[in-house]
Amino acid sequence: MGKLVVLKFGEGSFEQGFAVTLEIGEEQGRATTEITGKLPSFPEMPLYYSHWQSSYRQIGNRYRLHADKMQVTNVSMIQDCENASHILRARFNTWLRAEEFRPLREKWLERLSSTEEVRVILQTENSQLQLLPWHLWDLLERYPKAEIALSSPSYDRIHKPHTKNPLVNILAIVGNSQGIDTQADQALLQQCSNAEVCFLVEPQRKELTEHLWGKNWDILFFAGHSSSNKNGESGRIYLNKTDSLTINELKYALKKAIENGLQLAIFNSCDGLGLARELADLQIPQMIVMREPVPDQVAKEFLKYFLEGFARGEPLYQSVRQARERLQGLEDKFPCATWLPMICQNPAQIPLTWDELRSTKTEAPNLVLSTRHRLMITLLSSLAITGFVCGPRLVGLLENPEIAAYDLMMRSRPAEGLDSRLLIITIDDNDLAIQRKNNEDLIGASISEKSLNKLLAKLNQYQPRAIGLDIYRDFKAKQPDLITRLQKTENLIGVCKGSDVTVNIPGNQPPPEIPKTNLGFSDFIHDRDGVIRRHLLFMNQEATSLCTAPFAFSLELASVYLRPLGIEPKFTPEGNLQLGKTIFPNLKSRTGGYQNIDANGGQILLNYRSPKQIAEQVKLTQFLSSPINSSAIKDKIVLIGVVAKGDSPDTWPTPYGVPLDEQMPGVLVQAQMISQILSAVQDGRPLLRVWSLWTEVAWIWSWSLIGGVLAWRKLSFPWLVLAVIITSSVLYLVCFGLLISGAWVPFVPSALSLVVTVGLMSIFNSPTKLRVATGE
Repeated sequence: MGKLVVLKFGEGSFEQGFAVTLEIGEEQGRATTEITGKLPSFPEMPLYYSHWQSSYRQIGNRYRLHADKMQVTNVSMIQDCENASHILRARFNTWLRAEEFRPLREKWLERLSSTEEVRVILQTENSQLQLLPWHLWDLLERYPKAEIALSSPSYDRIHKPHTKNPLVNILAIVGNSQGIDTQADQALLQQCSNAEVCFLVEPQRKELTEHLWGKNWDILFFAGHSSSNKNGESGRIYLNKTDSLTINELKYALKKAIENGLQLAIFNSCDGLGLARELADLQIPQMIVMREPVPDQVAKEFLKYFLEGFARGEPLYQSVRQARERLQGLEDKFPCATWLPMICQNPAQIPLTWDELRSTKTEAPNLVLSTRHRLMITLLSSLAITGFVCGPRLVGLLENPEIAAYDLMMRSRPAEGLDSRLLIITIDDNDLAIQRKNNEDLIGASISEKSLNKLLAKLNQYQPRAIGLDIYRDFKAKQPDLITRLQKTENLIGVCKGSDVTVNIPGNQPPPEIPKTNLGFSDFIHDRDGVIRRHLLFMNQEATSLCTAPFAFSLELASVYLRPLGIEPKFTPEGNLQLGKTIFPNLKSRTGGYQNIDANGGQILLNYRSPKQIAEQVKLTQFLSSPINSSAIKDKIVLIGVVAKGDSPDTWPTPYGVPLDEQMPGVLVQAQMISQILSAVQDGRPLLRVWSLWTEVAWIWSWSLIGGVLAWRKLSFPWLVLAVIITSSVLYLVCFGLLISGAWVPFVPSALSLVVTVGLMSIFNSPTKLRVATGE
């Protein structure tokens, strides 16, 4: 059993000092030690806190305070905040080592062992005292199992006994979430074992009140925007985009919920001391609030760490301390994150553990379960496991394996043959060597002016519909003939590269001779692993970009090809590109296996046609020196690009290969993109699409149900493993077939839900479990 320490602050002020009483006793018992002392005057202390508070709030790390308060983290601001925190900590501990306070300190060290669990309650009405970072007290830091909570000197106990529910009942209020991500909070709550969570998303006041009255809640949770007034006496939560409430405006409903057994309120939102003060007047047993505005990521990580410990059976105070200290890993970006979580305690109440919140009485299971009972258990279990799988998926934990499975299926697809609308003229290492041997000046490019002029002249004889020069030429041409040809070739499309200040990419200027209307950007979108799986069709260039082209090189060439057919690019009211009857829906930040991508601009999934041969290819030297069949060029798109591997290779990782020798040259990636556009418009070849979120959830749930059916068959272990392997193989083949037809559906989450359901339901059905449960 742990110890309970109470620090009672009497009347006083920072100008006059404070009388302090220290009480030490056993948990659930009366204090056995009491001593009085004093903290001397220190009028500068509130100023030190105010200075730290000001520097902290200036950082503006996407707080859960006001949706429009979005600032960019500044390194110097972070350093200022850290400096202010060090000064505050030093001054605070100097004050607590004052001579008048030493007797209390020595009594603490005498009566408490550093290995004991210690709950420390700080009782004071002074809001400035409550705000101080008591967790940084050097004495408290000597005790790894100690955590401090705030309390009002006035309190009372709710005498109605707590009625336990079979599951921990959680009322989760998701308020106005503009500018922050509360879906992760919801997913974390859904993963809690032995819990039933009721979500109220942006509720109306009447709806919230009726829920508070209508059920015996154990935990009240709030995520969204909140704030406290300047003196910290009251707080406000923002229910939805138009409505906000103070605790006093929910007084009767909250009082009823507390009388019915509400034990804990968690406000995973900003500036919660005012909320805590008002709730304390209603005698709620415990609260967890945030001292100051809390960054969105810090709020999510704290909730994750806290629930990991508390739902596993750790004491409330230990769970908060461990979760708070684990936030230190974020303090390079979010300084003083460990300062934010605070416990507020009603001293008359003893915190309950997770298991103590619920009834653990179980009846001996009936060995012969009815079919209806089996079906109900299977349905409920599969739903729970589906939530367990979908929660981590929504926060991106399954993104890497889902992408890996997608790549495997992409590589396994049969090649679709050559696209006859394209011809690719490649420049390889041998072509570069021949140009140098002929004393042709490359001027930093991969093709000399002489060869380029000759190439364009020869191409124009055979009337290609479009010519794409996938080579950067950010310098002026010297030969007059080439200058004229670049200016006058109406179907010639050049490339430039947009800049990106976030990753320090300066970009590349377009060829000066090619008209601006005949330019396309060459930018590729690659994933975190560098692989190109997406196709960027259009984007808004940065104001300072060297490249102003709004459309992709691939889209410009496809548009030139389709123009004689009366097909011009336009946009739907939703902002999607449309060519003829074909609409190219823009990707969202959550698309299929992607859970948090940058979806700016017009992006679609890149539906590769073939791993290598996308179209007919001919080398530059061969093309210039050999006779040409006019049908190989007339009315086609001719792409000119580099495949050389020796001189600054232009190669990119794709689902077909990431190592350098397996990467795809940029000109072939451009050919894949052009072919995708033309094939979708002219041939009806499917674009890669994904299902809606709820369709994907239903799909994952269906495979969990199949797993439950397999488990109820009560097969022997070898046969059960074989059945799971066969079923998973069928699942893979179905997903593979759907991908070929243009639908990317979840394989990894579905397989995971299948396997987990089989495993858990098999354990539930095992004879060994039944014998233990019935005492046999």
